[in-house]
Amino acid sequence: MTIYALTRPRRLDLESFARATGTHPDLVRRLVALGVLDAECDAAGALWFPPSQLHAMARIQRLRAGFALNYAALGLVMDLLDRIAQLEAAQRGRSRTAGGSQWT
Repeated sequence: MTIYALTRPRRLDLESFARATGTHPDLVRRLVALGVLDAECDAAGALWFPPSQLHAMARIQRLRAGFALNYAALGLVMDLLDRIAQLEAAQRGRSRTAGGSQWT
């Protein structure tokens, strides 16, 4: 009898995460240790990843391939890109509330 999941899992274990992202589990562990990926650790020491980290891993892979960044620099670059996105969103929000016209 085959059993099919009707919903996505709320979290992925290390092996499932590595398989879904096409990466080696040791690399995933290293990225968690560097703080580039977020994971929860249970009482047995197993890593569990929220599904949102699949997107983070895809972003890491794109940055690594496109800019040849080392793994330590990835965290800094990702933080800077997130900060830029926040500032741009805040700027868009200010221009809408002020009734200003778009510059484009």
